[in-house]
This record gives sequence, C-alpha cells and structure tokens, in this order.
Amino acid sequence: MSTEEKSLHFIEQIIEDSLSSGFAQDKLRFRFPPEPNGYLHIGHAKSICLNFGLGLKYNAPVNLRFDDTNPAKEEQEYVDAIKEDLLWLGFNWAEERYASDYFQQLYEWAVAMIKNGKAYVDSQSSEDMAFQKGTPTQPGVDGPYRNRSVEENLQLFEAMKNGEFPEGSHVLRAKIDMASKNMLMRDPLMYRVLHRHHHRTGNDWKIYPMYDYAHGESDYIEQISHSICTLEFVMHRELYNWFLDQIYSELDSESHHLKVRPNQYEFARLNLNYTVMSKRKLLQLVEEKVVNGWDDPRMPTISGLRRRGYTAKSIRNFCETIGVAKRENVIDVSLLEFCLREDLNKTAPRVMAVLDPVKLVITNYPEAKEEWLDAENNQEDESAGFRKVPFSRELYIEREDFLEVAPAKFFRLSIGNEVRLKNGYIIKGESVTKDANGKITEIQVTYDEDSRSGSGSEASQRKVAGTLHWVSISHAIEAEVRLYDRLFIDEAPDAHKEKNFLEFMNKSSLEVVKGFVEPSLANVKPNDKFQFQRLGYFNVDKDSTASKLVFNKTVGLKDAWEEKGKKEENLLMNTLKDLNKYVKEKDENAAEIILKPIVENIKSIDNYSLIINTILKNIKNDNNALLFANLVLKHSDKVSSKDIEIEQLTKLYSMSLKSQLFSVRISAIENLKNDDENLNHFQAQLAELKNSEKNEKVLELLKTV
Repeated sequence: MSTEEKSLHFIEQIIEDSLSSGFAQDKLRFRFPPEPNGYLHIGHAKSICLNFGLGLKYNAPVNLRFDDTNPAKEEQEYVDAIKEDLLWLGFNWAEERYASDYFQQLYEWAVAMIKNGKAYVDSQSSEDMAFQKGTPTQPGVDGPYRNRSVEENLQLFEAMKNGEFPEGSHVLRAKIDMASKNMLMRDPLMYRVLHRHHHRTGNDWKIYPMYDYAHGESDYIEQISHSICTLEFVMHRELYNWFLDQIYSELDSESHHLKVRPNQYEFARLNLNYTVMSKRKLLQLVEEKVVNGWDDPRMPTISGLRRRGYTAKSIRNFCETIGVAKRENVIDVSLLEFCLREDLNKTAPRVMAVLDPVKLVITNYPEAKEEWLDAENNQEDESAGFRKVPFSRELYIEREDFLEVAPAKFFRLSIGNEVRLKNGYIIKGESVTKDANGKITEIQVTYDEDSRSGSGSEASQRKVAGTLHWVSISHAIEAEVRLYDRLFIDEAPDAHKEKNFLEFMNKSSLEVVKGFVEPSLANVKPNDKFQFQRLGYFNVDKDSTASKLVFNKTVGLKDAWEEKGKKEENLLMNTLKDLNKYVKEKDENAAEIILKPIVENIKSIDNYSLIINTILKNIKNDNNALLFANLVLKHSDKVSSKDIEIEQLTKLYSMSLKSQLFSVRISAIENLKNDDENLNHFQAQLAELKNSEKNEKVLELLKTV
C-alpha cells in the first residue's frame, strides 16, 4: 500500500473502494445538509470540511441542501447565516437546494406508499403511540388504526394536506415491523400536521415530512452518491434504506440512464470540551441573554468564532488535524486555539497596547522632545516591514509590569533595576507617586540616552532583566477592549446528571476594560487582526467606529487554561501532602492553623470535574485519603453529595465512619448532617458508633445527628 493510501481516512477509503469496484467518478456527488434552525457551530465545520473537502479531492459537485422540513423552528435568518459561514470558510456549493423544493414529490411518493399498503394514517395520541411502540427489550404491538383501508387512508391523508384537521390529530406512519429490534423501524412517522408558515413555501402546506423520510429521498432526487452523517444516525441507516427501497428505480424513466442509489455512511461528530454543541442549548443561551446573540465571541458558532478573530484557515487546519474517525472522542479546545495561534503568528502585525495603564515619566527626557522609533511589524514575515511609533517623556505601561520591591525572579521594572522599553531605550526605576489609598499613580524613571534599540552603540547591547511594551500618552488612542475567556469553567458542562449546564458558566468570560493603543491603529477596520505584544491576539469588533475603537481578545499568547489546570492539579496534590502534617499535629491550635490553607486551597478550585475525580480517587482504605475526600466534599462550593454516585458516596461514608482517625469520623458525620437524603441510611451505623465511640468530640457531634 502506498503512503498516500495509508493516509486516507475511512470515508475516502470507502469512496476509493467504490471507484475501484466500477462506480463512475463523474457520478460522485456529495451534500452538506444543515437544518436552518440555528447558526452553524464548530461541530458543523468538521462536516463542512469533510463534505466539501471530498468534493475538491474528487472534483465532484457538493450541494448545499437545507433540510427545511420543520417550519416551527426554521427561519430565513438561519439560511442566510449558514450561507455566509460557508463562504467565509472558503467553500462554494454546486447547487443550492431545499428539501421544501421536493414537498410535492415527497407527497406523491407517500400517496403511492399508501396505495401499496406501506403507509397508513394513525389517529392515536402521541402518548398512546409511544406506549404501543414498546421498549428496546419489548416488541411493539399493532395500533388500532394500522389496518385501515387504503381508501380511508388516502381520504384522511388528503384531508390532512388540505388543513382540515388540527395539529396532533393525525400522522402518517410507514408500515414496517412493530416487532423490529430497531425501534426506528416500528412504523415511524412520515408526516405530521403543522399549521405553520414556512419561510419558503408560505402557507401552501399543512403537512410536513419528517426528517427520516425526507432526508434519504432528497438524496435520491439529487443523486447523492455518498450521504455522510454523524454517528447518531447509525441506527437510522436501516430506515434510510427502507424508504429508498420504496421509490428506487435503477433506470430513469425519461432518459433511461442508470440512476444512483445513495448510501449512508457515518463518522464521529466533533465534541469539544469547555463548551456545548447542542443547538437547543445554544439557543437557550441566546434567548435567556446569557450571551449577546448567536455571534457573541464566546459562542462556539462559526459566526461567533469569526467575530472573536478566528481565521477560516485556522478552522480548516483544525478540522484537518483532528481527522475523520469512526469513534466518538472529545477534542481539547486547546488544539483549536493552537491552530489559531499558529496562523495568526504568521499573519498578524505586532503592535503595542496597554490595557491596565499606569503613568511612567522619564524625568531626564526633554519635555518637548518627540521621537519616531522603528518597530518591526512581524518578525515571522520579512515582507511585513517596519512602522514608526512615537516616543515621548510620558508613557503608559502595564500596571503589573512594575513592583516597588521585586522578588528575585521578577523580570520587569522595579526601583533601582533596569529594563528595556520595546524598540526604545533602557530605563531605570527611581521613585513613585501614590494617592491617598496608597495606589501608585506615577512611576518616575531615568533613561540611558545611548541605549536606543538598533543604534549599535555599546549601551544598546547591554543586557537587562526584561523588555516592556508601552504607548506614548500624548499619541495614544483610547479603545474599548473586550477580554473574552471560555464560556464554561467545566470541561463537560452538559454531561453531569442532575446539573444544569448553566451552573458551570464562567463568570469571568467577559471583562471590558479601557485601554490605550499606538496611533498606527487609528484607521483599522472590523476583522483586522493584531498581536498586542506580550498580551495576545486581538480582533477589531464590528461595533468599532472611527470615534470609538473596539477590540476583542481572540486568544492569549500561551494556553492559560492548560497552565491553570496544571496549577489546580498540582495544588490539590500538594494540599493532600499538607494534610499529612495536619493529621500528625497533636496541638489543636497548631492543627487548625495548618487546616486553614488546606480549606482555602479546596475552595479555590473551579474545575468541577477535577473536584469530582479528586473525591472519587480518594475513596479508598487510607485514612488521609478519606479525610481529604470528606474535606473536599464539605468545603468545595462546586459539588454536593448529589453529584456523587450513590454507590461511591455510600462507600465513602461507610469507610469514613469506621476510620481509626477521629478527624475522618468527624468530617464524615458533618457531611452526613448536610445530606438529608442519605442520613437515614446510616442511622444504624451511627447508633453503633455512639456505643463504641471514645473520642469526646465525635460523641458531642453524634448527639446532634
């Protein structure tokens, strides 16, 4: 096998096998079939790149087909947004199609199925139908309307079409097999009555086809050769093929050419951590105004990513990097951010901006003097050239870049120490001015006139602790800067039982600050992208005007979340080690002093999954581990006893109450006091403990249970 063949993903291999088996390449045709009931998100981008990528690879047409079969949820706004997203990603479709284009044909096929005894009108309630369909382990039973006559079915279906019945009164069902092991084959719905306005067909139709019926038949009409879906449609494939069986004809009745029979293939959808991919949940975020619309830069929508500053190339590269797989997995959002940094690093001009300014005065720099210094636009791009930045006596620097008295490894400005101003001079901290509250309002420094960057002087080559970015106060342009972060603090916000995903909202996902940028940014346009040196990548927002610049933080220069995650993991590991000192300390007051930072560390952890896993890992026959698990459960405001599976929770309580350490027994009893649901189950063990307990503190606590 050649190297190229080895690199094929499984969908490409399927196509190669089709071609080698005699399938004509000019018959290859693909489609991207979104339902226009919301904005596309990063998960759709994977499907887009897959389908359109196949089209490019095999020089085959790719249709954009809107599966617009549910007017209750679909809008023209979504159609327009989807088209805009595809074009922005860099893809062009062969034909723009709509399932609604085929409503008449689908209806005629349904009538033919009724005549052939393959469909019938059911008048049961939805509850009765659900009961009648059985369960995965129990076969369904025939409903009371399954054997209606063809004539009655045709009459009822025509009346449904004419709007003579209210919504929910009748449905058309396929007549397949109520005992099938695949519940989708137990007489699935084909049509329902909906008195809704359709964004394209208006009020022409009173009945609308179900997705499972319309999808495969639409593929057939368009002669799609390979219908590629996500894994949740695996069980639907049998139904997809059954519906095709009812209409498929090998020869076109008019041209007598062979017709393509579509085949469905499934791949693993994109699951990304620290976000939600459900359109319903994304819509909830929009409707409840948790975010500022579908294109809020915190949203995983393509429009949101675009507004935040993501590039189409970075998203395409991300989709190519993760590949096409048959098994579900969760991709770390850090990989998406890595692809973005990799692209922006090559293309984004470097500029200087200060977001938390403090005034810096160079006392030995002439008051009226002004210089224009050379600054490199992008060291990764030789063709980017240089720009001029103004330098003067009074500058802004970042507040965090100065400490009066600095620790040993502080590589920024402090009193008595030197740093370089980017593209400028070496300065030395001399003194500060403070307000009545002790806050520094001005830093006084001196500069070395011979140390200008690029001058070639001996002084300019002197090594100093660090380099700071800055802006000249008299030339600076004020800007609104929106500092965006991840929308959720948990890796899987919608994967926890009995937890609402909104409980995991990151309260710090948006911070708006007033910053100052260098004057070269005076005429920027929306979607212009820059690297604010030492701060990250930023995008000009669509709200930006000539009189008010607005920038969105796209991504930091480093993965701050990975660093935070490692810090939190290390903090918990070190806290567990500190617990050993607490357990061994015999002096009660000294023990309390040790315990206090342990509790504070537990409270500081934001990651819900990390806390849950920490508790579960420490439910074992080890006194220190049991104490730690109980302390985490007691003091973390991110979890409660309801978040722990009952089997594990029971094990924790039971082992803890038998522990040799009285502090473990105390912590378990305290947790049980706050756990009304489980307290009763442990009354017998608590009563037994009262009879055998010798520690006075434990006995006192037992009296309160």
